[in-house]
Amino acid sequence: MTVRIGIIGLGGMGQAHIARITNVLSGGKVVAVCDLDLTRAKAVAEPLGATVYSEGASLIGAEEVDAIMVTSLGPAHEESVLAAIEAGKPVFCEKPLAPTAAACLRIMAAEEKAGRLLAQVGFMRRYDQSYRQMKAVLDSGEIGEPLMVHCAHRNPTVPQIYTADMAITDTAIHEVDTMRWLLGEEFVTARVDRPKKTRNRFPHLQDPLILILESESGVRVDDEVFVNIQYGYDIRCEAVAETGTVSLADQNKIERRDSHGHHNEVATSHIDRFDGAFTTELQAWIRSVEIGEASGPSSWDGYAAAVVCDAGVKALMGDAGTVAIEMIDRPAFYSNDSSVVVG
Repeated sequence: MTVRIGIIGLGGMGQAHIARITNVLSGGKVVAVCDLDLTRAKAVAEPLGATVYSEGASLIGAEEVDAIMVTSLGPAHEESVLAAIEAGKPVFCEKPLAPTAAACLRIMAAEEKAGRLLAQVGFMRRYDQSYRQMKAVLDSGEIGEPLMVHCAHRNPTVPQIYTADMAITDTAIHEVDTMRWLLGEEFVTARVDRPKKTRNRFPHLQDPLILILESESGVRVDDEVFVNIQYGYDIRCEAVAETGTVSLADQNKIERRDSHGHHNEVATSHIDRFDGAFTTELQAWIRSVEIGEASGPSSWDGYAAAVVCDAGVKALMGDAGTVAIEMIDRPAFYSNDSSVVVG
């Protein structure tokens, strides 16, 4: 079976996914595309022999489309995901599932009504080999219980349209989801510390910032978010446990020694750093559609991340100090999903 895929949103992420599906992955074919920029949509569709749709609802309803990928801007996600669920079609949605927890709850309600797990959220770090090896070490108990996790999410720069809240909702959201998965528990409080600001930021940004989360069992997670660090895209994570630590290594293929010292290349973007994770993630999704069994991060994970981000934004934007994170109980519908462990 070849899964016939329709893609909504043809920015950098959408086109990168199309390239993977077309040139790297097996079992999938892009047969339909949709974008607000019809000229771009036609240019992308032509070499694929794909149909161009002027709006997402028509693409989702098309008989030629078996499954949907949503790679549009976050505020547009809810409408497309809800339409895909109503049509009974599996949908892969890049993060965030929706911009707010309330919107995520509407998606969950629609999925429960449909009676099937149809939505997967693009939290690709769960598919990264380094993070998966970290999780295996922690799950083994060989170094005891985790006590603290230190994270850093550094971008070379961001565009001027990047708003202050996006440091939480667009950037730190990756650590939020990855830490929930790594630790196997939810967060109960959030606060934001504000270090000295870099001169390279746009005036409207608090850059860098540190998001500090506490889990149900008391594990403290700090996430340094620095989106104008200039030198590269640098992702770091160290889990400190009772009798040892485990951390991400540098993601370099080679190390060089010369008159300038001992050094290696630094990734320049998320696509560069997590290319393997994206590839594994999308292949797993295509396979799940083929066999009719959902896998990977679910709508529950999209909701849980949104709740934490809502609390983080509240802490960032005001003088709220430590903000309590209040979530609904996990519905029984999601109690047996495969979102916690990626096989």
